[in-house]
This record gives sequence, C-alpha cells and structure tokens, in this order.
Amino acid sequence: MLLVGLPLPFPRFYTKFVAIMDKIALLKHKNEQALKGGGESRIEAQHKKGKLTARERLQLLLDEGSFEEIGKFVTHRSRDFGMDKEVYPGDGVVTGYGTINGRLTYVYSQDFTVFGGSLSETHAEKIVKIMELAMQNGAPVIGLNDSGGARIQEGVVSLGGYADIFYRNVQASGVVPQISAIMGPCAGGAVYSPAITDFILMVEHTSYMFVTGPNVVKTVTHETVTSEELGGAHTHASKSGVTHFACANELECIEHIKRLLSYMPQNCEEDAPVYAYEVMDEVRPQLNNIIPANPNQPYDIKEVIEEVADSGSFLEVHKEYAENIVVGFARLSGRSIGIVANQPAYLAGVLDINSSKKGARFVRFCDAFNIPLLVIVDVPGFLPGTDQEWNGIIINGAKLLYALSEATVPKITVITRKAYGGAYDVMNSKHIGADLNYAWPTAEIAVMGAKGAAEIIFKKEISEAKDHEAKLKEKEAEYLEKFANPYGAAARGFIDEVIMPGETRSKLIKGFKMLENKVAKMPKRKHGNIPL
Repeated sequence: MLLVGLPLPFPRFYTKFVAIMDKIALLKHKNEQALKGGGESRIEAQHKKGKLTARERLQLLLDEGSFEEIGKFVTHRSRDFGMDKEVYPGDGVVTGYGTINGRLTYVYSQDFTVFGGSLSETHAEKIVKIMELAMQNGAPVIGLNDSGGARIQEGVVSLGGYADIFYRNVQASGVVPQISAIMGPCAGGAVYSPAITDFILMVEHTSYMFVTGPNVVKTVTHETVTSEELGGAHTHASKSGVTHFACANELECIEHIKRLLSYMPQNCEEDAPVYAYEVMDEVRPQLNNIIPANPNQPYDIKEVIEEVADSGSFLEVHKEYAENIVVGFARLSGRSIGIVANQPAYLAGVLDINSSKKGARFVRFCDAFNIPLLVIVDVPGFLPGTDQEWNGIIINGAKLLYALSEATVPKITVITRKAYGGAYDVMNSKHIGADLNYAWPTAEIAVMGAKGAAEIIFKKEISEAKDHEAKLKEKEAEYLEKFANPYGAAARGFIDEVIMPGETRSKLIKGFKMLENKVAKMPKRKHGNIPL
C-alpha cells in the first residue's frame, strides 16, 4: 500500500549506503596493501634469492585457513630521515596465531620486503604482544626470522625493542616451547632472541647468524671470511652448535618445525600428545647381536635407538655437533621420550666439553616440558688432554651432571657396554636420581678399563715378572672377571636388572608406564646455580 504524501527516504538511504561502501572499499584497499608487504618488485627480489615471503612461510607452516592475524595495520612512528614518506601496514612483521596439526600456535614472521625486515619500536611491540599471548594461553611460539637488524633510523628505541623481546624470551623459557627458524640474515643483537629459545633451525645458503659480520671481522682481526663461512647453517650446525637443525631449503625447515612440535606439550603444565599404539610382542632379537666381541670395536648406537623406539619415530637433534653423544626425540608405544646416548662410533663415545653441553641442554628442555628421559650408556670416560682441561671440561662436564641430577621427569638408564669412572656417575646413574637402571650382560661397570686398572693395581707384580706382557694380560683378565661386568653393581642395587638386549624395548615400555605418575619433591629454593 502506498502512503501518499509522505517523503521518500531513498536519497538519505542511498547516501548512507555509498558511505558504507566507501568504508568497505577503504578496508579492502588497506588489506590489499598489507598483503603486498614492500611491493611486487621486492617480493620478486625475495623469490630470486630462493626465499619465500613472510606470508608464504606462514601459509606453509599453519593448517590451511587457520591463521588469524593480529596487528595487520600497525605502522611505525618515526618521522626522521624521510621515514614519514615510507609507511607500510604491518611494519615488517606478520604476527598472529593459528593451528599446526590442530594445535594452537602463536607465530611471527619477519618481512624482509619491508625495510629489510628491520626491527622498529612497533615491530618489536607486535612480537612482544604475541609472546605474551602465548604465555597467557599456554601455547608454543614460533619465530620466523629474516631481518637486517635494528632499524637505524629509530636509534635507541629499536634497541629497546630488542631488549623487550629478550626479556619475554626469558620469561617464556620453560613455560611454553619457543622455536626460532632463521630464514635469512640474523645479525648483531638480533641473534640473542633465537639463542634464548629452545630450538634453532637454519636454512643452508640463504640464512646466517653472527654478532659481527665479515667486514667487521676483517677490520678487527684481519681475517677474510664469507657470511656463509662465518655464520652459515653448516657452520653453526657442526662447529658452534648454535643451530639444532640445518635444513636444505625453507620447505624442509618448516616441515622440521611441524615434526618437532609433535613431540612437545603445549606448555609446562601439560604432557606431550600420545599417539595410538597397540602393544604387541616387543622383543627385538636383533639387539642380542649388536655388541661386538672385541670390547674396543665401535658400533653405531643409533642402531640400538632405532630398535628400541617406535619404528621411524626417532628425530635426532644437533646431529652434526658433538657426534660422540646422540640426543633426540622418539616415541615409545606412542609416547614422547627424550633420548641421550653415548656414541661409540665417534671418539669411542667419550664425554668432552661439547658433548656435555649438548646433552645438558637437551635434558633440561625435556625436564622443563615433562618429557621422560632414556639414557643409553657406553662411555669409557672423559676425554683427556690439555685442550679439554684448559677449556673447562670440569665445569662443562658438571653441566650434564647437574642437568640429570636436577631432572624430575621419569628417567631410565640402559648400560650396553662400558660405564667407566666419573662418566658412569654422570650418565644418569642410580646415585643421581635415575628411577630404573638396566644393564645388558655385556656391561662393564668399573672405575677404569681393565688394562689401565691392572697396570696400577698390579704394578709391582708385573714389573717383577719375567714376562711383563703375559703377567699384564693375566692380571687384566683377573680384573675383568671381578669388576668389568654388571653383577657387582647389581648386587648393591645400583642396577635394577640385568636383561637380555632383545628385551630392552619391552622393559622400557613397562618401566615408563609404571613411572608415568611420578611425583618428585625438590628442596624449596628460588633456583639452582648450574655451572654455566
């Protein structure tokens, strides 16, 4: 029905409609602007270097459609040096949250196409906000680093921004897992945020980390070195131990992050996810033949790990660094465990400075996030020599001792062959809090090797014998029979059971199942003082 005589409202409605459409168009334009980062030409330049953009990396990392961005329209506040004429939404870092395999994760991804990914006051504020949300909501935080460093146009405020991030890294340490992927340059003060996080991944040939670059090194020390040689992925994976994983490309790096997260809980108050597994006949007869008849002949401890762990589940950490000790994550009947094992195939499995630091760091992560520990022992002692002593084998060896003594998660030890001297104590012995200690029949638990022991204990008899060599072998055999076996330790309760190697997996499954509700009470204190 027409209401004759009343004014038609269409002009007013039309005006409002146009205003709304203008606002929608403006939002659409701003969104498009933010998605372009520094522009098409800079994105193309990034691709030519073999690198993905910040947003492309997040697209690969997170479950499809799960990313929710925070701070998309944040811009810098600098007006000096012409910066007021260069303003980009997001200010060089994409931040937000999403899921990885259905689990909540907080992320930030630096955008090299915007001011070289340099860190400004607002850039830092965005990262800090994500880290605080991660702590408040108990979920991991992943940083994808690709930055030229502090934004020099902003002076001290950019330096303050780094310190704000470092502080949150420390606050989050042991609360939620923190993972850093170095996807490009990471230099100067910027390196210290990844250094505080739990795991660092680098990409070969396109990423590097150093405090001072090649030009400064050449000026100060007169050394000529490339960025790759000074701080590339292979350098830090094999020489410094700064990075835990050196990846062939960015896609492999992202897949490593996903796999790494699958072994971890969301935070320190939860347990790692449990995967479906049906316990069957868990005997592994191959293990019965793994120890060589010659006690000085090496073998690969990874073969033991592969037989003990769920098939294909072992993820080695720090693979190229301090190869005389092997650390990594695995699953045992679907449950996450951390493994620390001497490697007799490299330096006979001795403990030295680097292996002690590597082992201690890994143990402390597992303990912080409720991941049970399996320690596999075949250690002839600590590496002797002036280099080791002068560079602090005492203080560094104590780190591993401290870490295992401090750990309250379920801890099981398996001694496969040698457990000599102080290294026996350090490698999760019953005396420093191991819950269960098993030994294979081939285990040799003694103060030192039979030959060295015989030379000391029977020195006079050997020197007086007509045939020194024959007498030494006789006394060596005597020492072997008395001490170089697991039964003396078992008689005192230092070993809970001497088992057939093939039974190891079955024993471990039952042992960790028994220990899953373990509660350990520690002395009241602010914190310990690990020998750093």
